[in-house]
Amino acid sequence: MTQELLSVYAPVLTPFNPDLTVNSQHFLSHCRWVVEQGAGLAIFGTNSEAASLSISEKRRLLDEVVAAGIPASALMPGTGNNSLGETVELTRAAVDAGAPAVLVLPPFFFKPATTEGLIRHYGRLIEAVGSDKLQVVLYHIPQFTGVPVTVELIEGLRRRYPNVVGIKDSSGDRENLARYLDIGDGFKVFPASEILLGETMARGSVGCISATANVNAKGMVEAVVNTPKMGVTDAFAQAVTVRTLFQQFPMIQAMKSLIARELGYNDWRTVRAPLVELDAQAEQTFFAAVDQAGFSPWALEKAA
Repeated sequence: MTQELLSVYAPVLTPFNPDLTVNSQHFLSHCRWVVEQGAGLAIFGTNSEAASLSISEKRRLLDEVVAAGIPASALMPGTGNNSLGETVELTRAAVDAGAPAVLVLPPFFFKPATTEGLIRHYGRLIEAVGSDKLQVVLYHIPQFTGVPVTVELIEGLRRRYPNVVGIKDSSGDRENLARYLDIGDGFKVFPASEILLGETMARGSVGCISATANVNAKGMVEAVVNTPKMGVTDAFAQAVTVRTLFQQFPMIQAMKSLIARELGYNDWRTVRAPLVELDAQAEQTFFAAVDQAGFSPWALEKAA
């Protein structure tokens, strides 16, 4: 029996030490906080700097999340990789850990990627994992991968594999999002921003997998919950304001800078190359905008 998915997921930021190793303590603290706000954990997503993490680092972090008692039911790990073998390894580990779903990029190095080639890749993943507990959420982010997840691909996969249950659309293309929503038949569509979620809930979007859930998880969850009684415009007003503010800046760096300021841990600013931290002027401009908006993401106790 498959588990229900949540309405809001954070592609969890990955904190690093000054030597660029992963700071597991900060990572687990942040995961706990996101879950306490009612959101799920799309660990190893784009905003997790997942492309800069090794398969061994991901396996270790997944094990640590489970060992720390963080509910596996909150997990939707990003497991996609160009290597089918590594994708299978991480997906199998996620399923074994109890994650209800995984978020899977298409292989993106060899282009052009044909529909048949992509069906083979995803199909072999599903067959190799071989679990009826596996739920695959496809990941459409063509501005990074150069490989679109088309409706033709989705329909081809769903004819063969009921494990393919949904998609995250990070394209920002409203016409493309509408095409996914038209698939219907229980296919779950997660826009990559709360703005687009608010615009499309009435058409069937089930939730969002959004960067800003790292700093505004509770506000986003409440927006979804309050929509039936308040209407979308009022329910999503705060969430839209916050998202609009953050997307004026490099999102990963801005969120890490804010967490560093709020918690008093300068190491939280660290990113792995090729990313670079916000310079002093950009960070000052960002903080001024946050303060002017009156946004305080959370009153957290400092991690031990």
